[in-house]
Amino acid sequence: MPIRLKKLIGTFLLVLLVIVYAIVSTAFAVAQLADKSALVHLAFYLVTGLLWVLPAMLLVKWMEGKPKRAGN
Repeated sequence: MPIRLKKLIGTFLLVLLVIVYAIVSTAFAVAQLADKSALVHLAFYLVTGLLWVLPAMLLVKWMEGKPKRAGN
């Protein structure tokens, strides 16, 4: 797959990942953390604010990968 196509697909997937992740984590927070303390909210948003980076790193690594040559 050409690198430009990988980057285009990866860009759309990265934007989709961020949107879906934000909606899901916020919906979970609203449903489960409404009556919890501010410290629990801080910890939750700190962890979930950093957790999306893991799948994003894998996606960026895939996007930057060298294209495979035919015959190898």
